[in-house]
Amino acid sequence: MEKGKKESWRSRLHGIIYESNTIAGKAFDVSLLILIVASIIIVMLDSVDKWHVLYGNAFFNLEWIFTFLFTIEYLLRLISIKKPLTYVVSFLGIIDLLAIIPSYLSIFFVGAHSLLVFRALRLLRIFRIFKLTHFLSEMQFLGVAIKGSLRKITIFMFIVISLVIILGSVMYLIEKGQNGFSSIPESIYWAIVTITTVGYGDISPATPWGKFVASIIMLMGYGIIAVPTGIVTTEMALAVRKKVQKNEVCPKCGKEGHDIDAKHCKNCGELL
Repeated sequence: MEKGKKESWRSRLHGIIYESNTIAGKAFDVSLLILIVASIIIVMLDSVDKWHVLYGNAFFNLEWIFTFLFTIEYLLRLISIKKPLTYVVSFLGIIDLLAIIPSYLSIFFVGAHSLLVFRALRLLRIFRIFKLTHFLSEMQFLGVAIKGSLRKITIFMFIVISLVIILGSVMYLIEKGQNGFSSIPESIYWAIVTITTVGYGDISPATPWGKFVASIIMLMGYGIIAVPTGIVTTEMALAVRKKVQKNEVCPKCGKEGHDIDAKHCKNCGELL
C-alpha cells in the first residue's frame, strides 16, 4: 500500500513537471518560462554598469533565488522520473544543468555568473508547452542538410584556409613588413578579415601592388560567402524532397506529395 502511494505521488509529480496537457502541468511550464525570462533579464541588466551600481545587491540576490528555484526543479525532475540518467544525458537535461552550474561556479571563479545567459536555451521548451513540436520536426531538415553538406563544406574550408595563408604571406612580402603587416600571422589575419568582407580597417595596404591584391581578395570574398550557402540550400531541398515525396505523381489521379513510406496514394488509394 505504501509503495502504491509512493508511485502515485511520483506519477502526479511527473505529470506536473513533464506533461503540459493538464492545467497543473501547463501552469508549471508557463511559470517556468516566466522565471527563465526574468532571470535572463536580470543577468543582462546586471552587466550594465549604471544598473549594477544602483541595484547590484538586489540583482545578486535575485540571481541566487532563481538558481535555488531551478536547482529544486532539476532535483524534482530527477526524482519524478523512473530513469533519471536518461533525463540527465538528454538535450534538455544538459541545458537545465547548464542553467544552474554558472551560479555555483561564480563562487570560485569571478564573472562565471555571466554564463547564466545559457538559460535562454531553456526557452526551447516553449515548443512543447504550446504544442509547437511540428516546428521542431521541420527544424530537423536543417540538421539533415548540414550533415549532408558537412564533407563539402569541410573541403571548401580547407581551400579557403590555404588561400588566406598564401595571400597573407604574399601581402607580407609586398608590404615588406610595413603598414600593419608586421608578420605573416598578422597578414593572414588581415586576409581572413578581408576575404570575409568584415574589414575592420585596423590594417590596410599602402603600396599599389598591395591595393591590387587586396581588391582581388575583396571580390573573391563575395563568391566565397555564396558557396556554403548554396551547398546547404541544395542539401535542404534534397532532404525535403526525400522526406516528403516518394513518387512525384500518382499514376492514377496525378496527385503529388506522398510520404516516403507510402505504398498507396493518400488521395485515391492507387498502388504507388
